[in-house]
Amino acid sequence: MNNQHKEETGLDPTNWEEVRQLGYRMIDDMVAYLKTAGDRPVWSPIPDDVKDTYSEPLPQLPGNIGAIYEEFKQNIFPFSTGNTHPRFFAWVQGGGTSFGALADFMASVMNSNVAIGDHSALYIENQVLGWCKQMFNYPETASGILVSGASIANITALIVARNAASERIKLEGLAGVDSKLVAYCSAETHNCIAKAIEVIGIGSEQLRKIPVDGKYRIDIDALQLQIEQDTQDGFQPFCIVGNAGTVNTGAIDDLNALLHIAREKHVWFHVDGAFGSLAKLVPAYADQLQAIEEADSIAFDLHKWLYMPYEVGCVLFRNAAQHRAAFAAPANYLLAHERGIAGGPESFSNYGMELSRGFKALKVWMSFKENGLQKYSTMIAQNIAQAQYLGSLIEENCQLELLAPVTLNIVCYRYCRQGMSEQELDMLNKELLMRMQERGIAAPSFTLLHGRYTIRVAITNHRTRLSDMDIMVASSVEIGDEIFNERG
Repeated sequence: MNNQHKEETGLDPTNWEEVRQLGYRMIDDMVAYLKTAGDRPVWSPIPDDVKDTYSEPLPQLPGNIGAIYEEFKQNIFPFSTGNTHPRFFAWVQGGGTSFGALADFMASVMNSNVAIGDHSALYIENQVLGWCKQMFNYPETASGILVSGASIANITALIVARNAASERIKLEGLAGVDSKLVAYCSAETHNCIAKAIEVIGIGSEQLRKIPVDGKYRIDIDALQLQIEQDTQDGFQPFCIVGNAGTVNTGAIDDLNALLHIAREKHVWFHVDGAFGSLAKLVPAYADQLQAIEEADSIAFDLHKWLYMPYEVGCVLFRNAAQHRAAFAAPANYLLAHERGIAGGPESFSNYGMELSRGFKALKVWMSFKENGLQKYSTMIAQNIAQAQYLGSLIEENCQLELLAPVTLNIVCYRYCRQGMSEQELDMLNKELLMRMQERGIAAPSFTLLHGRYTIRVAITNHRTRLSDMDIMVASSVEIGDEIFNERG
């Protein structure tokens, strides 16, 4: 036998002390970055010469980790979206935490594939799912899975809802049902629902977008009429989607009424609760969101209003058997054993599409352990109070106009001057928004409400304070006046 082996290599460092020292520097930089989050501009445009570095060709030879990190600090670190900043109000994005970031670091060190096997990561995800059930008062027998975010959580729920409409669908596809399936949501529902309906083969024409009332909630009477019409026309209603906080205005549909209709019509009731469902932790919203406890499924994000680092969302199902039936697919290489590494909990691949899954649950587990549920309830209530305060400031200012009721944590407004046309107001507010962002003062986003350009403030940051609302109003008036005077 030839005992001569070719020299072998690997990817572990030859100098572990160099890694240790760089790790210390990275931790120091993380602490400084988060500690001073409010001292920097909310957002900074990326210079063209920095963007050029993003087009460099694929490296062919090894590099020095210290130099690589310095390049990161110069060309990547300063140019994030800014959602760690207390005045980042664009879209609905949480601000993350230092302990959550460290948890993600340790999850990467473990490098667990949370799909199959007898190892800690699977047990921790199951524990986290149990905690999520407790938050929404779901039964212990319910099931769920952690995913990247509410978009995937919603599509996962709609796959189960679709299959629950007929046991023939999993084997035969939609050809296995005699009538076209239809689903229902409000016109204010997030576009991920429409995308999900398309992807799962229902088709966008079979998603009924029901009009909303003056508070941007689904019109219950219009929904009932549409279901009756569809039934008469030979369609098969299979799912009603309720909004626990719409993305545009934070409106909460009448979930109790939707639940009643769903039960009466024998259709699936799903709640898109991406961020707003977590207001259920606040006593003032518990009754309004109580119907979630009876929903067939709910999708929500932990990286939004629970402030955890991206990415981690969740979907829960009251009926674990229906959840499992939609995704379970036997394979010899995934069979469990009585003992050994394959003797752990049931594979998560039986509850979702992914077999390769990162250890998302660790940052959730550590964050819940660090803060406790009562602290999260306090933080969510604080953000809601900040939104109400901002709304009151806008209503008190004659140069600003509140464009939607403040029902949760989203505030919609615009700068307004008498004598200006709607088109002129749209152009002015668009310019106002861009200047506010470019100057790094604050980063709200925008939407259209009744065709009007609307500045939209979504407050899901644990670093935000009431003083940030004062700055928002003052800068809106200052920049608005500036633009108005420039245009004569």
